[in-house]
Amino acid sequence: MYMEKKDQKSRIMRLLAQVVIIMAGLSVYAAGVALFVLPMDMIAAGTTGLGLVAQHYWGIPLSIFVAGFNILMFVVGLVELGKEFALSTLVATFYYPFALEQATRLVGDMVFTDDPILCAVFSGVMIGFALGIVIRAGASTGGMDIPPLVLKKRFGIPVSVTMYVMDFMVLIAQMTFGDRERILYGLIMVMTYTIILDKVLVIGVRQTQAKIISERYEEISTAIQEKMDRGTTLLYMEGGHSGKQSRAILVVVSGRELQKLNRIVMDIDDQAFMIVSQVGEVRGRGFTLTKKYE
Repeated sequence: MYMEKKDQKSRIMRLLAQVVIIMAGLSVYAAGVALFVLPMDMIAAGTTGLGLVAQHYWGIPLSIFVAGFNILMFVVGLVELGKEFALSTLVATFYYPFALEQATRLVGDMVFTDDPILCAVFSGVMIGFALGIVIRAGASTGGMDIPPLVLKKRFGIPVSVTMYVMDFMVLIAQMTFGDRERILYGLIMVMTYTIILDKVLVIGVRQTQAKIISERYEEISTAIQEKMDRGTTLLYMEGGHSGKQSRAILVVVSGRELQKLNRIVMDIDDQAFMIVSQVGEVRGRGFTLTKKYE
């Protein structure tokens, strides 16, 4: 009973923290739009941009299209990504208009810069940062944010790549009837927030993988486990020239631990051969799961 209450309290705390992070991210998003997008009347991407295309070619009112599309995407998110995701996205859907209204009111007639390039870049930075925070918290701003998350889950396609392609296509579609110069500025904004989004999504995720080839692999493997508290894997291998069979050590460490790993290896065998590379994501004990031994 005690453990059940503790787990329930922990879930509530995680949910509250998630909601706070989502609201913080959306506040940054709203600030970026109010400070840099609205003053320059920049062309929209995402659901709004798609709605402008639908309104121009098929006569569907923008508000009706956006509402219908958001409801459809919410259902898709509920089915594909789960109830918790849908609930957090619902919070985002209602909070963002409020945050945007407050940000617009605070900004008023203030203009930071009349340079459209600066507006495109800085709005891209703030929007990309905000989207990254919201997505990392397990939610989305709704609408066009959901298909990239579904494609990520289904096929492993990076969210930033799908988002960039979809926004790019929406802006290109508007180029057939809209102000081409403003659309070009919109493309700069999309490219900027795609880069920032990608960087935010991998903060604290990238790790360093090392393959160590040495005749003293047993000593090195034991030293890594004892001195670094990192698990190792021994890979069977055969020398291409000598044909000699041996084992290589595979280990994943953080970037900060790489120098320590190098010292451990070199102290045991200064002739060891190391292959070091970055990996995009690591899951499992010691990284996304709590270490078994502390």
